[in-house]
Amino acid sequence: MNNNEERKFLGVEQLSLRSLVIGSIGSCVITASSMYVALRMSALPWPTIFVAVLSMALLKLFGKTTNNEINITQTAMSAGAMVAGGLAFTLPGLWILGIWKGSENFSGNYVRVLLIAAAGMLLGSVTSYILRYRFIVKNALPYPIGQAAAETIKAGDEGGKKSVVLFGTMAASTLYTFLRDQLRMVPDAFMFKNSIGIWNSPMAIGMGYILGTLYTGVWFLGALISNAFLVPFGPKLGLFADAAAATAFATAAGIGLLVGTGLGVIIGILISGIKKLLSPKKDNYSEAAVGKKKFFDYSRILIFLATALAFILSVACGLSVIPSVLLIMGVFIVSIMAATITGQTGINPMEIFGIIVLLGIRIFINIDAADALFVAACVAVASGFSGDLFNDYKAGQVLGTNPKAQLISQIVGGVFGTVVASISLFAIINQFGEVGTGTALPAGQAVGVSAMINGIGSPVVFGIAAAIGAALYLLGLPTATLGIGLFLPFTISAAVFLGGIIRFISDRLSGKKSDETGNVAASGLLGGEGITGVVIALARMFTVS
Repeated sequence: MNNNEERKFLGVEQLSLRSLVIGSIGSCVITASSMYVALRMSALPWPTIFVAVLSMALLKLFGKTTNNEINITQTAMSAGAMVAGGLAFTLPGLWILGIWKGSENFSGNYVRVLLIAAAGMLLGSVTSYILRYRFIVKNALPYPIGQAAAETIKAGDEGGKKSVVLFGTMAASTLYTFLRDQLRMVPDAFMFKNSIGIWNSPMAIGMGYILGTLYTGVWFLGALISNAFLVPFGPKLGLFADAAAATAFATAAGIGLLVGTGLGVIIGILISGIKKLLSPKKDNYSEAAVGKKKFFDYSRILIFLATALAFILSVACGLSVIPSVLLIMGVFIVSIMAATITGQTGINPMEIFGIIVLLGIRIFINIDAADALFVAACVAVASGFSGDLFNDYKAGQVLGTNPKAQLISQIVGGVFGTVVASISLFAIINQFGEVGTGTALPAGQAVGVSAMINGIGSPVVFGIAAAIGAALYLLGLPTATLGIGLFLPFTISAAVFLGGIIRFISDRLSGKKSDETGNVAASGLLGGEGITGVVIALARMFTVS
């Protein structure tokens, strides 16, 4: 089926009914799996590559298809995963802090969880659509997960050498991940001393290759500053009382740089707006805008309505009016950070964004722990949902997919995912009886959010780092990756940097001609581990009691 045979549904080019149906069913399964993974393993790999392969297989089984239809189906299928992640990384704090107990909370509180998740889903949809052109087209950020998904779909369609490379590295990554995670025949990481080591992850190496030398180098620099200097030598030099104080400093500085990056983006947008006002004829962002302005005329109405509905849902959830208004403002700000960080690193620390907004709200108004966790959950869902859609938009840019069709697909899949994620949260916690450190459901991120509800460390360090982050971003430096390196485990940073080194060597030896083949191979590494992780999670969800 070639491009002139693209389907059309509800008047939207490339959208098809079967893409929405298959994507929605897949979203329910992937969402339940993602909730289980997030609670049991305190981690959530992007399901993007897995659902790209699954969408391709299903659509080809049902008849002729196109790369664009596969991309649109994949967009719906992955939508609920980040909703599950946003809830799992925050709301278990209600049980951890003793605010909720046992399963008797389901009947009274399921609706509250559903409402706040729906509000986050709507806000994530709105912010990602508003910011799509800036980050996908104008800034052209890498979005390694989205690129990998596009390469996977293209290779599956074209066959030939690319297909052999992609599915060869995918098979190798799949086997290696199975040996590591299921059979435990290889370690999770190779450790050298204390926390210094390297994560044993094909996915991280592939991600580093796609990101390239600059982003991974700056990322690793942050890891070295934190793990090779501040934590081991800071206390010995009298800079900190102990290693815990040094770690808290690095965390506050890292998060400050993330916030500063977001502020830098906002300042950049304001500067662009001022320039546009001063020279209106020079603007035109030149996105072949056939019909763009016409759609923008009524898209503003849809954006307003979705934002208003999110506000209503947050109030109906139990938040008062002022926190709800501040919540929505906060989501719009951190979504800029999420778009930048996901684009530069392939990582989306959504629970960190939740902490940032809830602490920001507490500057203006006091809210209790339960409301704080609901705020964090809404922000985490919005940031995760937005990041997932940005990856899909990147894949769509490579494949030439209609972004309007992708947005509709994401919302449809997100609605189903929101319902399933809310049910799964209660069902899984009820199944295991308790959640938190030392239990069968560690929920590490939720433990961290619960611990940081009352503070994020030194406000002076945080503020200085934020100012530095904004200034460096405006100078064109990838400060988000520097911040990520400061507080992520060294093992992850080292594995990603290894991918960047391989990219550097490859470029020097083979020149830019190897770039495309290398990206395809790296996409296979990403996809193999991602697919295996999801399959293992599904198997455990149905077999572990």
